[in-house]
Amino acid sequence: MHAALLDRRVRREARFLVKEARTALSIRKGLRGKGGDLETVTSAVERGLGTKDIATVKNQLPVLDALVDELVKRPPKSTARDYVESIGAAILIALALRAFVIEAFKIPSSSMYPTLEIGDHIFVNKFIYGIRIPWTTTKLFELRGPNRGEVIVFIYPCDPDRDYIKRVVATAGQTVEVRCHVVYVDGVAVPSTLAEAELNYKDYDEKSDKWFERPVSRYQEQVNGNTYFTYHEADRPLHEQQWKSGTLSEGALRDFPGHGKPMPPTCANADDVSKDMRPQILGQIVESKPESAAGVCEPHEHYVVPPGHVFVMGDNRDNSNDSRVWGSVPVENIKGKALFIWLSYERFNLFKPWDLSGIRFDRIGNFVR
Repeated sequence: MHAALLDRRVRREARFLVKEARTALSIRKGLRGKGGDLETVTSAVERGLGTKDIATVKNQLPVLDALVDELVKRPPKSTARDYVESIGAAILIALALRAFVIEAFKIPSSSMYPTLEIGDHIFVNKFIYGIRIPWTTTKLFELRGPNRGEVIVFIYPCDPDRDYIKRVVATAGQTVEVRCHVVYVDGVAVPSTLAEAELNYKDYDEKSDKWFERPVSRYQEQVNGNTYFTYHEADRPLHEQQWKSGTLSEGALRDFPGHGKPMPPTCANADDVSKDMRPQILGQIVESKPESAAGVCEPHEHYVVPPGHVFVMGDNRDNSNDSRVWGSVPVENIKGKALFIWLSYERFNLFKPWDLSGIRFDRIGNFVR
């Protein structure tokens, strides 16, 4: 009974191999190697199956199995092909991640000090605000809009070939006013407390290719439970003392909207405007009380953020080119939310990669808040 079961298995395997061999011989006319041997052995096995000559089938089956393995089955891929396919797959995955999920950016200016410094390299979450078609402003779907206090990367409204990074101060429909360094959103002052009255930070001058020190005062702000620091003019603490004592005669240089009869901020005020920029939707300037009836630092005239836009400012408040100059940012221009710093350096010499003296190790891994 055991011998009969074994014979059935042999015949079943023989029929399977004959089928594979015949299919290959009919489709692949020029089989490499021992193509003639395959025809001969296949015919012998077929005759054995037809005459129920199990001895012949058993004798020829190992030969047929070896020929099918050698001539019919796909040859193994070369090591070089394995490497090429692996590298190609990795590149495709990296491109997909960069287009839809996460992208790296480098900070080129001091407008976001002290949160982000020149030479910081950050990752940006592009998925959080929705997926959009690469190299366009068209979104396939939107998860949520940006919230106040978040640091975002966006396409500069005045030049679509440039990316900017700033902090969201107000969203669509809200009002913004800045008086004596204090930011008011919907008429309510953003909490701001003095953290350090006198300090210097290192700024970079592209024209002279040199670093220099700039004096500032550091304040702490809090929006939606998010706490962060901002830089202001070095004499802001003194102006606050004068304001409290009633001896301050004029507001700050970067008060917004400006005095007199200010126009809404627009790209016409910017120095770097591209011919490819889209038409802007301007916000409105609304007077809440006559300027003559307001105190030096008292709110009296605010800006209304247009629909579908956000108002952004740099954390380096007196050294930032932002919405106070060129207007609000369309939500469709936003690329993503800043995540964390993965590399930071003041200088890096490609010809001396072992020189790590210019790398800021204390900043690497810090989350952007």
